[in-house]
Amino acid sequence: MRLHTVGRLSVDERGPLLVVLDGPEYVRRASLLRLLRRLVEEERIPAHRVALVRPDDRLETYSASVPYARALTAALDELTGRGRGRRVGLGSSLGGLALLHAHRLEPRAFSGLFLQSGSFFRRRTDPQESHFRRFSRVDRFVGTVLNAKDRARPVPTTLTCGLDEENYACNAAVARALAAQGYAVNFHAARGEHDWSTWRRALESHLAPLLRRVWR
Repeated sequence: MRLHTVGRLSVDERGPLLVVLDGPEYVRRASLLRLLRRLVEEERIPAHRVALVRPDDRLETYSASVPYARALTAALDELTGRGRGRRVGLGSSLGGLALLHAHRLEPRAFSGLFLQSGSFFRRRTDPQESHFRRFSRVDRFVGTVLNAKDRARPVPTTLTCGLDEENYACNAAVARALAAQGYAVNFHAARGEHDWSTWRRALESHLAPLLRRVWR
């Protein structure tokens, strides 16, 4: 796991941290740092740090991997201290799945989640994904989320998804389940597919409210 911290958005090294899975891709394809700088300059979000995370084996580590979730949490603890720092996780597709999995395994890991088109595969709703080598592991984890009665530490969570993508049904199901478990959930669906242009538009519209809520 490669984790790089970008400190130019913060005036306080102890300030809040935005943790971005597939971070370099978000910078290159969604202009994330440009957006964050603008939001800070406009005082729509507080100054903060950004951790850009790049996996060594994305299909393995982002597919509800327990060793990866624990390694990610340990790496973040080195940056902010155990249980401190008001960390928010941002990720799309398998990255969104990995963040939710890390939060459920280590509830103290994040204070908020921004999940875009999460790969929340289930056998019942996503048979088209059954060729994925870790499909069974993902299916089992998502089942625990959908069937849980409560959670010890729900956090504010925003989910975004394109109405025209195959992942819509499973994202809607996860949003309903988290809301029923006490999470403060905002689920935003708009015309779009499973691609960076859809995710970039959703960031522009919905990231700032979550960060303000968690970091106020």
